Amino acid sequence: MPRKLLLLPPLSVSSAFRAPRACPAARPAMNAARNGYRVFSANSTAACTELAKRITERLGAELGKSVVYQETNGETRVEIQESVRGQDIFIIQTIPRDVNTAVMELLIMAYALKTACARNIIGVIPYFPYSKQSKMRKRGSIVCKLLASMLAKAGLTHIITMDLHQKEIQGFFSFPVDNLRASPFLLQYIQEEIPNYRNAVIVAKSPDAAKRAQSYAERLRLGLAVIHGEAQCAEMDMDDGRHSPPMVKNATVHPGLELPLMMAKEKPPITVVGDVGGRIAIIVDDIIDDVESFVAAAEILKERGAYRIYVMATHGILSAEAPRLIEESSIDEVVVTNTVPHEVQKLQCPKIKTVDISLILSEAIRRIHNGESMAYLFRNITVDD
Repeated sequence: MPRKLLLLPPLSVSSAFRAPRACPAARPAMNAARNGYRVFSANSTAACTELAKRITERLGAELGKSVVYQETNGETRVEIQESVRGQDIFIIQTIPRDVNTAVMELLIMAYALKTACARNIIGVIPYFPYSKQSKMRKRGSIVCKLLASMLAKAGLTHIITMDLHQKEIQGFFSFPVDNLRASPFLLQYIQEEIPNYRNAVIVAKSPDAAKRAQSYAERLRLGLAVIHGEAQCAEMDMDDGRHSPPMVKNATVHPGLELPLMMAKEKPPITVVGDVGGRIAIIVDDIIDDVESFVAAAEILKERGAYRIYVMATHGILSAEAPRLIEESSIDEVVVTNTVPHEVQKLQCPKIKTVDISLILSEAIRRIHNGESMAYLFRNITVDD
């Protein structure tokens, strides 16, 4: 008997070469790896990794494995020692005295993580360097804008910082910037650590700091004082060549092009607007670096009758002879946060106290990674804070 042939339908290309499906049990692990995050420290010095360790302890995570060091010729080398593919990476970079080395460490680590296929690279830079160079000064340059462009080119996609020197700096970046505030921690220190703080007055050492001082005074329900007439950190009226004659020979200037001459500024005598007699004076600012202006303000307040003087700032850079000048001055206590490492300065001057702000940084990292709103960290925050 002739055999019957069983004809099967032809196989389509898609069905013939269909990839095997992954086991359902393997999917959660794959998603967890893809949606994970790592925290790295870009500093090559042990003193600067203290803040990173505090943040990872609060997050319940381990610090990412990496090596950052300087070669004998001064070049910075970064080695990432674990896989970061498809993950959110947070680079914590505190800025020590060697600012340029810290900037290069951050740029090189960000670029290394970018080439290692990290999904998002978020820089946690509590004190943003070069923030004072955010305005054009004669023939200078806006270095802060240049640094923002370099960070974007290196691969950063987001930045977490704290108390930018000028809030307009956020406009320099082509990616999101979360500018956190340290004022809640400093206000808490005033309420808990300064005896009889109700008898205090908040002081702005210059009119430029009046908005910040007013915010502190309104939140603590205290009085406000402003020191006016001291030497300001403004452009020096020096000969920079702008009034030099044109180089073209026999050139004539049209009478209609003559501009009116601007009158020179005259600084008024030093005055204190507000009553500080028999009160505790609390000077507030965002950065304390060269302390000569703070020491001079303390002397003025002492002459006006203030019996105890505090200086509070977010970033305690305290360069050069700052610890010695503070120790020899009328300032009773300087309170700063740990956005910048200053353990050496504290050993030189017992008046320097530190407030830990790792709590808000760790919470910001957690919320960004989980896609939660950051509004909780900006409760009751205004533009002047």
